[in-house]
Amino acid sequence: MIGETAMRAGNDERWMRMALDVARSKGSDPSTSPLGCVIVLDGKVIAAERNQTQELPDATAHAEMMAIRRACESTGEMELRGATLYSTLQPCGMCTMASIWAKVGRVVYGAGRDDVHRMYFEARHVDTLGFIADAYRDDIEIEGGCLAGECAALYYPPDADLPQDEQANL
Repeated sequence: MIGETAMRAGNDERWMRMALDVARSKGSDPSTSPLGCVIVLDGKVIAAERNQTQELPDATAHAEMMAIRRACESTGEMELRGATLYSTLQPCGMCTMASIWAKVGRVVYGAGRDDVHRMYFEARHVDTLGFIADAYRDDIEIEGGCLAGECAALYYPPDADLPQDEQANL
C-alpha cells in the first residue's frame, strides 16, 4: 500500500510536470522567465498559466498571479481554500502575498532562489517564505524542491555571467 506521503509526492510531481509544460509553452529562452503555474483543487486543475508580463504588458502578470486570477474566475470565489499552487520557481514577494490573500492552502515550487540566477528575484533578498511562516498565516503549507533540477533548467544558473542590461530585475 502506498503511503500518504509517497502518494502526495507523486501527485506533486504530476502537477509540477504540468507546470513545466505550461512554462515551456512560452519557449525555452531563460531570458524570458519561462515560468509556469498550475492550481489544483480537489484533484482537478482549476488554472494553468505562464508568465505574461511582456505580452500584456503588465508587471503583475506573473504566472502565479495569472493562475490565481483564473482560478478565482473558475470557481467564482475569491478564496482558494484547499487549493495547491504549483510553480516552477519559488514565488516572488508579490505572488506570495497574492497566495496569502487568496487563501491558497499549499504552495509547492520547483527551483528555489539558490538554484537560479539572482535576476529572477528581488534585487534585495526578501525572505517571503519566512514572512509567511512567521508573521502572517499558520494555515498555509510551503514546500520547495519538487523536480527542482528540471525546473532550474528553465532558467539561467546561479553562476551565469550575464550583461547587466539583459538581467530582468537588476
